[in-house]
Amino acid sequence: MPKFFEFAPVFAFSGLAAAAVVITMAVASAQQPAAPAPPKTVPGTPAPAAAPESKVAQDAVVLTIGTQKLTRAQFELLLSAVAQNGHPATSPADKRKVAEQYGELETMAQEARKRMLDQSPETKQMMSIQTDSFLANMLAKKISDDAQFTDLDLRAHYDAHKDEFEEAKGSHILIRFKGSKVPLKPNEKDLTEAEALAKAQDLRAKIVAGADFATLAKAESDDVGSAAKGGDLGAFKHGQMVAPFDHAAFSAPIGQVTEPVRTDFGYHIIKITSRTSKTFEEAKADIEKQLKPKMAREALEKIKSQTPVTLNDEYFGK
Repeated sequence: MPKFFEFAPVFAFSGLAAAAVVITMAVASAQQPAAPAPPKTVPGTPAPAAAPESKVAQDAVVLTIGTQKLTRAQFELLLSAVAQNGHPATSPADKRKVAEQYGELETMAQEARKRMLDQSPETKQMMSIQTDSFLANMLAKKISDDAQFTDLDLRAHYDAHKDEFEEAKGSHILIRFKGSKVPLKPNEKDLTEAEALAKAQDLRAKIVAGADFATLAKAESDDVGSAAKGGDLGAFKHGQMVAPFDHAAFSAPIGQVTEPVRTDFGYHIIKITSRTSKTFEEAKADIEKQLKPKMAREALEKIKSQTPVTLNDEYFGK
């Protein structure tokens, strides 16, 4: 686990920097009459393991730093915040390291307060920005965690985007022409479009007549990466290839060689060996992963639209 002082400054709320705000809030709430609330489990991260002393009460003080005392509940809130930022601490040794690092952080903070550094306008503003940044991140996470959708929502998305769950396997032979994005091979003639088309048509005719696709791809294809594998492209999904290639690959009859397909790379002759499509049940988990951030973005955009932000053009320019 990295030292606190190695963490990114100010706006990057990671590790103990973010946790400091959580603890500040926890300590403030602990000063109220109500008993401290038990720690919450952070979604997507391991729940903090039981404390080494399993009988330690939630309101028992487990860490004292000068004038500040942290109860078990407050410290486990710190562990949750640290875990949420990618540094889970579940073993006793890891928890002790978090406590020691937070102790260093709070020791410096207490000394800064003694020196009245927290009273300057600059410091107050930066502290406010840090708190706002943390709260904004927490809001975004809560909105994402709370995003809900039904099986009907998932099915509707699947029906509207079936092509996204289709996958093809196949090979191609590329014949480049002048201006192609593909480099010219050594000692190779820079063909015109007409010459490249004629060559592609000739190669296709040979394959249809019985010539081996892979052998010709190794000898003639200008896509040196796939040529070494006999033109094999492996598996690919909709949208991974340029549009004309994509259309041909997902519409050509299985096992047949297409007529030359023109792209900015040159002319392709394509042979698709298989196409598969995930069923709704197979695609369901993928759809959930797509919809959750989409719904969160929409919710955040709605929030942003409700609070106008105006810039002074005289100062910022246009």
